[in-house]
Amino acid sequence: MRTNNLLIIVLFLLIYQASNAQKKSAKEVENTRLLTLDRIYSDEFQEEYGQRIQWIEAGEAYITKEKSEDVEQAADLVRYETASQKRSVFISAKNLIPSGMERPLRIASFQISDDKKKVLIFTNTKRVWRSNSKGDYWVYDLSSKKLKQIGADMEESSLMFAKFSSDSKSIAYVSDFNLFVEDIKSEAKEQLTFDGNIDTINGAFDWVYEEEFRCRDGFRWNTDGSKIAFWQLDASAIQDFYMIDNTSSNYSEIIPVQYPKVGEDPAACKVGFVDIESKKISWVPIPGGEKENFLPRMQWINAEELLIQQLNRKQNHLTIYKYNVNTKKLGEIYEEKEKTWVDIDYPDAAANRWGKVGLDIVDDGKYFLRMSETDGWRHVVKVAVDSGKKTLLTDGDYDVASTYVADKNYLYFNASPENATQRYLYRIGLDGKDLKRLTPEKYSGINKYNVSPNGKYAFHTHSSISEPRTVRLIKIKDHSVVKDVVKNEAYREKLKGIDLPEVSFFKVTTEDGIEIDGRMMKPTNFDKNKKYPVIFHVYGEPAGQVATDEWIGMWEIMMTQKGFVVIDMDNRGTPCLKGSDWRKSIYRKVGIINSRDQAQAAAKVLEWDFIDQSKVAVWGWSGGGSMTLNLLFRYPEIYKTGVSVAPVGNQLFYDNIYQERYMGLKSENEEEFIEGSPVTYAKNLEGNLLLVHGTGDDNVHYQNAEVIINELIANDIQFDLMVYPNRSHGIYEGKNTRKHLFTMITEYFLEHMPVGD
Repeated sequence: MRTNNLLIIVLFLLIYQASNAQKKSAKEVENTRLLTLDRIYSDEFQEEYGQRIQWIEAGEAYITKEKSEDVEQAADLVRYETASQKRSVFISAKNLIPSGMERPLRIASFQISDDKKKVLIFTNTKRVWRSNSKGDYWVYDLSSKKLKQIGADMEESSLMFAKFSSDSKSIAYVSDFNLFVEDIKSEAKEQLTFDGNIDTINGAFDWVYEEEFRCRDGFRWNTDGSKIAFWQLDASAIQDFYMIDNTSSNYSEIIPVQYPKVGEDPAACKVGFVDIESKKISWVPIPGGEKENFLPRMQWINAEELLIQQLNRKQNHLTIYKYNVNTKKLGEIYEEKEKTWVDIDYPDAAANRWGKVGLDIVDDGKYFLRMSETDGWRHVVKVAVDSGKKTLLTDGDYDVASTYVADKNYLYFNASPENATQRYLYRIGLDGKDLKRLTPEKYSGINKYNVSPNGKYAFHTHSSISEPRTVRLIKIKDHSVVKDVVKNEAYREKLKGIDLPEVSFFKVTTEDGIEIDGRMMKPTNFDKNKKYPVIFHVYGEPAGQVATDEWIGMWEIMMTQKGFVVIDMDNRGTPCLKGSDWRKSIYRKVGIINSRDQAQAAAKVLEWDFIDQSKVAVWGWSGGGSMTLNLLFRYPEIYKTGVSVAPVGNQLFYDNIYQERYMGLKSENEEEFIEGSPVTYAKNLEGNLLLVHGTGDDNVHYQNAEVIINELIANDIQFDLMVYPNRSHGIYEGKNTRKHLFTMITEYFLEHMPVGD
């Protein structure tokens, strides 16, 4: 009897262990299908982006960096013939080891001289604001295979924007706010400007010109190498905003940033040119005042003539001048006025914001191309340089999103006439005829192109809500593939092993009759009979669009796995391809019309049966952080929880170029700046707020967080705060910073909007 009982007990234990093992195994399988922040911030899900390339020979060849064949942990410059893909080493890393050094130069970027005999290499770079625009420069002679440092006697990593003259004999650069030119053969160096300092900036720009006009490189060689045109900024009247570094040493360090806030005068700006032989500097007599206008663009048409673009302080009047440096004749050849603002840049989902900084010159310098919105849509205009006569190239009820290059016959551009969430490549003849879509139907979604100067080839990047990024080299004429560059096969395989959400687009019509595009990610294992918490991700200002047909992020996938609906929507004022009225209706209403559109659209979403109206969250960064605050403060009946990262709390605290472009001048309508600022309505907060900011944010100053903090304290409102010491606007510097930030955001949503309750 005891033996039988013992056998039964043993059998029971074996069955129990087997059952637990099966449950454990099933649980382990389930866990591998779920994302965690540890997995996201490991190397497990590595998306390929493709190498940066530089076109040469008008596009018949290109150069890229590849792992060196001769030196460990170094890169060769490799040349590919575009059509045949014939490969050759252009410069081996072993030839880039300077005398007395053990390691080759680390190539940040490079230029090839017009005579194709020399290469200028940028290395040992140092960050200035957003980019590493300071560093050292070396010239490599392709024949002798010798290296020579330019500005060798200058302070380390102090040279900026060095470039060859068109005759390939000299190199000009900026150092310590002055222009220099150096003869490559003799190594003779001459200083061209002598008044440069922190207040008088020659050949470069201050913070706000760089941030808002994309102006970094502040000088241009003419086409025969006889002259250099350059910008000079007088920033002496610009007040410093002081950031404080409390952690790098025992005593705090004050970091000054020249930063003109709303209502403050910008730096005075003028354009001059220096004759290389005589060293004489002449100034272009542009009318209107140096402080009352901006000069965001300047370029040579030929060896004698400059095109200079001028914007008035309100940025609603653009004038383009032609100036002959020999005859000293200045002529106005183009004018554009708007009741709202005139764009110099065109923010777009498929555009490289830091790419093009000049007008396309076509037909052997006889015409230039400009995008304008004077007919209610964004179209390309062809303008005669001599007469100013305008010809509309693109026409119809659609927007040109961004332009690429113009070859001898065609302009290549992105547009999407039927669907504002997508982008496709088009071409049109320079006579305004033969409009043709070039992107095949199979590439539905967002398509970006790096088009060769001759218009024959392009690197095509595609993604959609159902397709991760792929990159291919194509022939533009028929979009045939020369080479698959990035397939992301390993990444795709990894995605097969996890639970992915259903992603779809929707439209809602608000109470005001505005149709809003939205993108929705439903929880994995979605059950239409259940109710789910919703997270609205927002931006909502003229600099960005969020509801686009491109691959979603890993964090968003993880949040859907945790049971959240994640939604992006684009309100009026965002750069959607819906006409000028859509984009410019936000004028003098930033914070007002955009938050109203978002709230009304959210109200429609909350009518859906599967949305839990008691668990509604919103989050965003920068302009999206401001939007988050405005939504929480203005519409507490809708939004219960919010995470605001690096927001503008008071519009009067932001820079004058951006904020005045969209809001007008403080002297004319200060009350509208106040009305649109989150701090004005902070007293209405009823839900949960996590406010996040970096103290080293030179863009949206930490001051903006403190003004919100003070207002909430004054109104006895509790909230949560996370401050990241010395982190900039991107909050990424330092070990584990991004992981820490998104862990906190994730846990905040889980705490205040528990799934399944």
